[in-house]
Amino acid sequence: MPSRKPSGPERPPYTLDLFAPDPAQALVAGVDEAGRGPLAGPVVAAAVILDPDHPIPGLADSKALTARRRERLAELIRAQALCVSVAEASVEEIDRLNILQATMLAMQRAVRGLRLRPGVVWVDGNRAPALDIPARTLVKGDALMAEISAASILAKVHRDAWCVAVHAEHPEYGFAAHKGYPTAEHLEALRRHGPGPWHRRSFGPVREALGERP
Repeated sequence: MPSRKPSGPERPPYTLDLFAPDPAQALVAGVDEAGRGPLAGPVVAAAVILDPDHPIPGLADSKALTARRRERLAELIRAQALCVSVAEASVEEIDRLNILQATMLAMQRAVRGLRLRPGVVWVDGNRAPALDIPARTLVKGDALMAEISAASILAKVHRDAWCVAVHAEHPEYGFAAHKGYPTAEHLEALRRHGPGPWHRRSFGPVREALGERP
């Protein structure tokens, strides 16, 4: 007679082969970022270690969720995950290093900020930062792996909150709507008002607004 499958919630398929006799090695962190494409503000990275005994239903790619749903899930993630960490790389670091290297820096900071040390780190996409922990990449991981989905939600909620705060002080730029992305509204605001201190001077549309060659 075939053995019965144990009852209870299943872990995402990409974590099943990572368990080891040492409990510390079984801890899986998911990492994702928000804010690589915008013309302004920090790039944000989050790292999350979920609790397998307390799964969070509804985790998904943050871009596929409404703002209200993301915020509710962010509350659940912070309350039920084993640990979370959110970190930034500043506009100055983006302009000095370039956006890719600044993203890797934010991810490094997020992983270092975890209260628990994971046995492996899964990063959304095809590039992982240099870490002293084994790291693996997963394209579209924010839609495939719960830990990365959770990280994508925290990073997005954190960056959106930054945009709303800037909008409250400088509504003429429209950050609450475009979140810093190069929409027609944002580009028009750049032409009309010039770049603010939060704009990334190394990005072409901002350089153009400053009268510099792209």
